[in-house]
Amino acid sequence: MNNTNTKEIAERLKGLREMMEISAAEMAEVAGVDEKTYLEYEKGAKDFSVTFLYNCAGRFGVDVTALLTGHTPTLSSYSIVRAGQGVLTERRHMFTYQHLAQNFRGRTAEPFLVNAPYVKGAEDNPIPLSAHKGQEMDYILKGKLMVNVAGNIDTLSEGDTIYYDSGQPHGMIAVGGEPCTFLAVVLKPEEK
Repeated sequence: MNNTNTKEIAERLKGLREMMEISAAEMAEVAGVDEKTYLEYEKGAKDFSVTFLYNCAGRFGVDVTALLTGHTPTLSSYSIVRAGQGVLTERRHMFTYQHLAQNFRGRTAEPFLVNAPYVKGAEDNPIPLSAHKGQEMDYILKGKLMVNVAGNIDTLSEGDTIYYDSGQPHGMIAVGGEPCTFLAVVLKPEEK
């Protein structure tokens, strides 16, 4: 995510929190970070992860697109996102996430085209993990992806799919000497 986008998202994040009279401590807990780190996000000093934004949007009761773009989705019959036109978000480890349905209102899933760079030696270190409510499906389009879901590690290749409870700690890295491109569909938890 470029610095301008980061600053704009930070302003929207802070503005919504203050408007809704939610403490920074509560938002930090929702986002899964300490309060000091959360406030760094609000200042635009840290780049946002998809999980962080998804969790914050859930607490605010807004679509994640509102945080990313400042606009609320309006389409309800169908939505087309042309190649390369999805809202782009960069996540830790230089993963880029291109949202594929940002204009559709009331989504029950968040589809992303994800590009994971190959980082030499990454497979020799623990895979960074995150978690968010719901379920997720990842379908490998190109390359190889090593995944860790709740301590279970496997490598996926082109055409492979993994479906899992995203509330479990999970993470992934590109392996095999080349980047990996995959379709990730994050399914929201059922409302009770």
